[in-house]
Amino acid sequence: MYFFCNKFVYIVNSTYFGVNFYCMNVKNTINKILTASCVLLVSFTANAQKSTSKSTQKSTPTSDAKVKHLPSIMLGVGAQKFFGYIGSHTSVNPLLDARMCYFLAIEQRFGKILGAELSGVYGKLAGTDNQTTVSNGVTTMYHGNFQSQNIQANLMLTLHFDKVMKGDPTVSPFFKVGVGYMMYNTYSDLKDKNGNPYQYQTDGSIMASQTISVGGISTQTLIPTKRDYTYETQLGSGGCLVIPAMLGLDFNFGKHMSSMIGVGYNFCLSNQIDHSGQGMEFFINAHAGIRYTFGKTEKDKSDAMYKDVDFASIDKLDADKDGVTDDKDMCHGTPAGVKVDAKGCPLDADGDGVPDYLDKEPNTAKGNKVDGYGVTIDEAAMAQRQKDWENQAPARSKEFNVMPSKEYLKKVEEQSRKTLKNSGGTTTAGNSKIPTELRSADINNDGFISADEITKTIDAFFEGDNSDFTVEKINKLIDYFFEQ
Repeated sequence: MYFFCNKFVYIVNSTYFGVNFYCMNVKNTINKILTASCVLLVSFTANAQKSTSKSTQKSTPTSDAKVKHLPSIMLGVGAQKFFGYIGSHTSVNPLLDARMCYFLAIEQRFGKILGAELSGVYGKLAGTDNQTTVSNGVTTMYHGNFQSQNIQANLMLTLHFDKVMKGDPTVSPFFKVGVGYMMYNTYSDLKDKNGNPYQYQTDGSIMASQTISVGGISTQTLIPTKRDYTYETQLGSGGCLVIPAMLGLDFNFGKHMSSMIGVGYNFCLSNQIDHSGQGMEFFINAHAGIRYTFGKTEKDKSDAMYKDVDFASIDKLDADKDGVTDDKDMCHGTPAGVKVDAKGCPLDADGDGVPDYLDKEPNTAKGNKVDGYGVTIDEAAMAQRQKDWENQAPARSKEFNVMPSKEYLKKVEEQSRKTLKNSGGTTTAGNSKIPTELRSADINNDGFISADEITKTIDAFFEGDNSDFTVEKINKLIDYFFEQ
């Protein structure tokens, strides 16, 4: 972007100084502008292709869907400033001759960068000379003005860089260059409001000749006056080719809407717009506009992935067929035929935490502790059993450390199962007391850690196949095995 701005300023400055010194040949100027434009196009296209190639190498597309570009229409307003023979001899602010313009454009993009635009511009151009100089005793007066109404049509090659930037940029640059044709109708302000011609004086004042009749005798006299800026005298009309170029920024704020600001340079292949017939002529304009892009600017790559998905039916899925849809079901996997509440959880009439379909004691007293089948637990017996096993666990663990064999683990397992059976207790996945962090070692999911299971878990740990366990968790598993 910095490279382009320097080039653009160089072209404008070169042209401007050429007007002032009248030493630049028109044909050579056109060649320079065209050459500079071609260099810019090649440079930008090469850089854009390089960026696109890198982006393609770094990312993997999720779909082969092609970008689909639809036409866009743009409306805007701007200002134009003329540079030519008239207007080059003045001591006043040159921006006073700036005039409004309005434009309408239709664009069709063909890929990530290139596009074509057909635009029309309606506006005015103006220039004013008002300077008196004295050199070597010679007084030179420059007084002149014009204003032309112009209609311009352009065919432009456009380059947009939003698709080669990272992500979806809010602000992106663009460049346009092309050819156009402008029709103009030029007028000048040569008379005051009374129709009297202006007569410029060496002191810079303006006088107007007026006829005064006294006693039947008419005489001409000069009276002070001011310009009324009414361009009443037509100087001529015509048309000429124009070579326009523009640099600007797009501001994207939606899928269809965007705005733009830009600065343009328009070289005119004529020296008759100001009706001077001298020097070369060009004008600079600044635009701001709103763009609307029809339809969908780019096909969503994720559409193809979900084109066969019926989202309406997904919202109504009920995998366990309990009458509560999955998005509201708090208890997935309810067995068939089991009655559930509004949250999809099995009914528990006595509120003991065991659903009715598993509860072997339907009317458990409130506050009683129960086992996995909803049967009240003898807390005294449970406490004594827990105490006995806790007392035995250190001795067993110590013996295991001295003689860590699978046969010993089998022996401990048999004693544990025998004691559990004698106490009337059973273990299942539903009432498992295995700590959550160790449950992956319960391979057969029976709520009991067997000798085979603890052996397989330890072997998997040392072979690097079990990422769930650490040394600390292995020690906890061994301790739990002796405590269960």
